[in-house]
Amino acid sequence: MVNIRPLGTTDRAFLEEMLFEAHFWDFAWPRPALTEFREHPEFTKLLAGWGRPGDRGVVAEEQQSRIGAAWFRLWTPELHSYGFVNAETPELGIAVALGHRSRGVGRTLLRALIEIAQSDGLPALSLSVSPFNYARALYESEGFCKVGESGTSWTLVLRLGL
Repeated sequence: MVNIRPLGTTDRAFLEEMLFEAHFWDFAWPRPALTEFREHPEFTKLLAGWGRPGDRGVVAEEQQSRIGAAWFRLWTPELHSYGFVNAETPELGIAVALGHRSRGVGRTLLRALIEIAQSDGLPALSLSVSPFNYARALYESEGFCKVGESGTSWTLVLRLGL
């Protein structure tokens, strides 16, 4: 059974691992070592100062092992990631560890994060996804809609309708 809990301060290294998994979702891509990826400026920007206001996340655990995470963060027009829509809409990230995918863990994480966003009174959530990423079907099935493109990725938004 999968348990969902809030992302805690002791989960930072795991969050980095999940960001790595989310970034290298395509197995055809060459994967650098995680230590090398941690030094990349784009990576360091995404988690710099994690824990600031608006940073929220959840962790999926099974038999006391962490198997996935979902998180969101507010950005500014000056400093943002690929799925940026506006300063009021946090961008989410999500990843499930290899060996635990295609079992509903991602959907469970996503729904938990949506509940948090709704309870926080947020108007929407955004994300960036390759149109070829198999997780795109999950996002669309949960109500995310394409609102734009950034490079080779699509920007999807879920309006929370508060």
